[in-house]
Amino acid sequence: MTTGIKASELILNPDGSIYHLNLLPEDIADTIILVGDPNRVSVVSSFFDEICIQKSKREFVTHTGYYQGKKITVISTGIGTDNIDIVINELDALVNIDLKTRQPQRRLQKLHFVRIGTSGSIQKDIPVGSFVISSMGLGFDNLVHFYDTQSIDLHPEMTDAFVAHTAWNPNNAKPYFIEGSAKLLAHMHCDQTVTGITGTNVGFYGPQGRQLRLRTFDQALNDNLSSFRYQKHFISNLEMETSAIYSLAKLLGHEALSLNCIIANRANGTFSEEPKADTKALISFTLDKLKSL
Repeated sequence: MTTGIKASELILNPDGSIYHLNLLPEDIADTIILVGDPNRVSVVSSFFDEICIQKSKREFVTHTGYYQGKKITVISTGIGTDNIDIVINELDALVNIDLKTRQPQRRLQKLHFVRIGTSGSIQKDIPVGSFVISSMGLGFDNLVHFYDTQSIDLHPEMTDAFVAHTAWNPNNAKPYFIEGSAKLLAHMHCDQTVTGITGTNVGFYGPQGRQLRLRTFDQALNDNLSSFRYQKHFISNLEMETSAIYSLAKLLGHEALSLNCIIANRANGTFSEEPKADTKALISFTLDKLKSL
């Protein structure tokens, strides 16, 4: 008999649920909304007609229910690509590993991940209140480089052009570009949305060019990001999760798309007067699109 995945690698709670998320396979839908803020889970599920599952552990809060007949799960990831590594791997394990035998399922299941986030635009003509769909993630994190990426395209030519354009600091992790789901992009795109590349940073302050008491290494970072062009592509906004969602989803065979409500415009120095209302509008927009997925 083939030995299953070791207990130290696939960690389960005493009730058989996956370790960090505290979930069982039957607790989730195949359409999953990812939000950073645990408090935003209940905002999303307040639109549901029915909530069937409510579970939480640490910063990971999960609600599963129905929106106009569509079964949807919404789960909080917390901030950063390190948390995304936990969330995507454990959600995949719930549907593609038999947790009792610890063996991968013979027939793999495809999940649809849609991130609803908040973000800062670096383009003057993308004002606060805009909905940005990420055609690609630009990863400044190092997460994907810990995995075997031979099966996916990280667009090395585009990376080389970016490194040259920005005079990228060689002491930092090598950037990479990763595409989101073409299927989900086509489904979600409309006149209300802007499509661009979303930069995924490893921090909120220095890595995004903010200076309080610490001086950043590259004073021109955001200017260089906003002026970068490669064929039809440009960098629209900055946040802290998208590239990890895209790369892990693609490696595991899932569909993923990131939608961000612009609550700050870094180029203009403006911030939304009603960020919660703007974000709630994106939630409503996303749910109305997902009901027909």
